[in-house]
Amino acid sequence: MDPVRRGRIATSLVFAVFGAVLGVWTARIPAVKEGLALSDGRLSVALLAFAAGCITGMALIGRLTDRFGSSRVLVPAALLEGLLLVPPGLAGGLVTLCVALFVFGAVHGTLNIAMNANAAEIERAMERPVMSSFHAIYSIGGFLGAVIGSLFAHSGVSVGATLATVGLAVFVLAGLAARWVLPSAPAPAAPAGAGPGGRSLLLVFFGMVVLCTLVGEGAAADWSAVYLRDGLGTSEAFAAWGYAAFAIMMTAGRVFGDRAAVRFGPVPLVRASGLIAAAGLGVALLIGHPVAGVLGFGLLGLGLSCVAPQFFSAAAAADPQRAGRALSTVVSIGYAGFLLGPVAIGAAATAVGLSAALWIPVALAVFVAAAAGAIGLVRRRPVHSG
Repeated sequence: MDPVRRGRIATSLVFAVFGAVLGVWTARIPAVKEGLALSDGRLSVALLAFAAGCITGMALIGRLTDRFGSSRVLVPAALLEGLLLVPPGLAGGLVTLCVALFVFGAVHGTLNIAMNANAAEIERAMERPVMSSFHAIYSIGGFLGAVIGSLFAHSGVSVGATLATVGLAVFVLAGLAARWVLPSAPAPAAPAGAGPGGRSLLLVFFGMVVLCTLVGEGAAADWSAVYLRDGLGTSEAFAAWGYAAFAIMMTAGRVFGDRAAVRFGPVPLVRASGLIAAAGLGVALLIGHPVAGVLGFGLLGLGLSCVAPQFFSAAAAADPQRAGRALSTVVSIGYAGFLLGPVAIGAAATAVGLSAALWIPVALAVFVAAAAGAIGLVRRRPVHSG
């Protein structure tokens, strides 16, 4: 098997692990909230610690990836992802939970950038679009993680035992993936006198659109189970299916994302996606029934599934010679929505209730649909042209 194909398998496994960790953690958030007797506002403080850790990791990783190459950052970050998943499940209070989540978040953010940069390198080596496939595998991992978390919850297994078991499995899988990761060289130095220019402003705008998209993904990850359990009165095991439905439908959308972009064009695809996401969750909130809630989060996942990969591909096309750095800009800005969005929703929930606060991702999905035309500024040729 050639090194590029082996690298694709290895990086795909890392994407799956990354999603599974998030899915398991998401499924057990209600148990953590109940075990530590946290209000929505105090839970938001813990989520803010996780967000701060992720942002810290992202702020450092771009420089390290450029200096050493993405593969040399990806491997240790993936191993630490498994180890540092465990401490949040052992926290005895809000302070220790915040510390554990900050440290875990720093590694999680680092792995996020490193694996996307490595995926971009594989895409360039294969000379055809494959970014959506990596994100589909991430969604599969999220679904499996949510199912595992739900099964552990249904069986009465403690949060600590759940995260320790999954963390050990993640560590082993990361070690296996490390053997096949595509080696990467340090990025070339930027040309002398190169300034930000309009291209960088466009990348910043791409990042802001992705940020709006990932507010919805973060809302599903951190608040779907809480909304279904506390807002609609379901069991913890049933509540976990809110994020599971989101992950299933996101996976379905991403599996066919590249083909849909070719058939309909990236701009119509993103515009329709934003409208599906907004309508799906919005109608579910109006109905206020547990089944409608699960279906609403599923449609949110379907609508958001193709947005980030299309903007990532557009960012790579904007500067093919330095696609990794362009992706780092977009991903770093965009994932602030995934990290800070749930915190903002939690703060709004404290003031107006969680059901009302979940209209925030609905409104942002409408904005994503309106901003779809920005992709056309650079998507004038295939990503793999030349």
